[in-house]
Amino acid sequence: MSTSITADGLKADQPAFLSKERIIAKPGFNRWLVPPAALAIHLCIGMAYGFSVFWLPLSKALGVTAPVACAPDMSFIAQVFSSNCDWPISMLGWIYTLFFIFLGCSAAIWGGWLEHAGPRKAGVVSALCWCGGLLISALGIYTHQIWLMWIGSGVIGGIGLGLGYISPVSTLIKWFPDKRGMATGMAIMGFGGGAMVGAPLATALMSRFASPEGVGVWQSFVAMAAIYFVFMIGGALSYRVPPTGWKPEGWTAPAKKASNAMITNRHVHVNVAWKTPQFRLVWLVLCLNVSAGIGILGMASPLLQEVFGGKLLGVDVPFGQLDAGQLASIAAIAAGFTGLLSLFNIGGRFFWASFSDYLGRKNTYFVFFALGFALYALIPNLGHLGNVALFVAAFCIILSMYGGGFATVPAYLADLFGTQMVGAIHGRLLTAWAAAGVLGPVLVNYLREYQLSIGVERAAAYDITLYILAGLLVLGFLCNLMVRPVADKYFMTDAELAAEQALGHDKGADASTVLEWKAAPGTKPLAIAAWLVVGIPLAWGVWVTLQKTAVLFH
Repeated sequence: MSTSITADGLKADQPAFLSKERIIAKPGFNRWLVPPAALAIHLCIGMAYGFSVFWLPLSKALGVTAPVACAPDMSFIAQVFSSNCDWPISMLGWIYTLFFIFLGCSAAIWGGWLEHAGPRKAGVVSALCWCGGLLISALGIYTHQIWLMWIGSGVIGGIGLGLGYISPVSTLIKWFPDKRGMATGMAIMGFGGGAMVGAPLATALMSRFASPEGVGVWQSFVAMAAIYFVFMIGGALSYRVPPTGWKPEGWTAPAKKASNAMITNRHVHVNVAWKTPQFRLVWLVLCLNVSAGIGILGMASPLLQEVFGGKLLGVDVPFGQLDAGQLASIAAIAAGFTGLLSLFNIGGRFFWASFSDYLGRKNTYFVFFALGFALYALIPNLGHLGNVALFVAAFCIILSMYGGGFATVPAYLADLFGTQMVGAIHGRLLTAWAAAGVLGPVLVNYLREYQLSIGVERAAAYDITLYILAGLLVLGFLCNLMVRPVADKYFMTDAELAAEQALGHDKGADASTVLEWKAAPGTKPLAIAAWLVVGIPLAWGVWVTLQKTAVLFH
């Protein structure tokens, strides 16, 4: 008996290495191996949040100790292609903007492809784009061409961000039908924690490679590309998908009743989902929640310093009257404040997403908007009273809900539209993130500048802004209130679902078959090892952040 071999060297009946069919799990597979795979990717691409650590060294890449200024009459285009003067931080900041524009666009455009191709192929493409983008950026730094950095990290890396961000969503929700919120919260927590690991790693690498002739950034990019590639490829190759109809042993989907009327067991196609009122409302829910949080996150450090000034040091002196030594001291305190917010941002992603499994997704967003409104409205008074502890506590809760909004929304979409194409639907919804990334910071920054221009004291310059952000949350509350179960006309018929499952290579069991198993005992050590691989770097990042945060309490 002979076995036919195809042109690419595979057996005729053997799926391709990166295909979705190749990673259908066998009975006994431990589903707790999947979240570490997702974390391995998200911890790497999450470094996008920490890219500001490179801005100052890159702004003096030629001068090393001080920037080499461009000629006053040099045009913007000339600066883009110049290799004779250093880049201003404003030009470098475009990388950050491009990150999130292309994250949203790539997730929206290729989300449907991901559902058909599977998480392994998407994860590999994400690794190639993100790490390849870092290498192109390293070349741009070496040749001092900022346009290469914009294309490398901003465009190509941004595409890697989008594919990597959504790659595990559908898979995790299918592996954890009993814990949808917790499962996606674990992965998206990693994206929030990426900068916590990557920023101190980048600082250590730049210190190692710095010399009298260079700031060590291009070498750091190359090193980080290599490190991230190992982690991301390891995560991508570790993905497994459950066979159609799989469920955890002993678990039964809850019967339809009033308390869970928002949860469907049917499926909406991605090309139909975005036309529904529910999609538009959840888009606004995410956009408004993120706009309020992201605007404050970007201004956290100057906000604390300008509102409290010398009170942070026990001296009743306004910010504008502090000397250089006092300014340096409160800057360190503000850095600790920013670090504390990042911890709550990460913790909130896991806490609120897990909590939503019990409270319900819609009710969880009601908490975000109602509690957020109360805190935003209260914060100006806390600032005027000089109560630093309550002021900081309020912002910590707000940032936990900002992170929680990101982590809870995939499960919200799965409840409304089903699990078949939730990854693709989530990808299209992430355009709300791109919109919020413009709305929130612009609102906060320009309102602050306007307040200062008309003579408002620095300590009160944020009051109007905070009240407007509170108003955004009222709008979000109303949008969430209007979300209802999806109408029957939008769901796929059995024939349409079968056709979509065929396109998505959802094989391994007949669609009507219910499979259930529990993890084989021998898989437990492997699961522990997988969690240690991602847990140790994350724990190190948390420890470094806690050390920086400690100054806030001294």
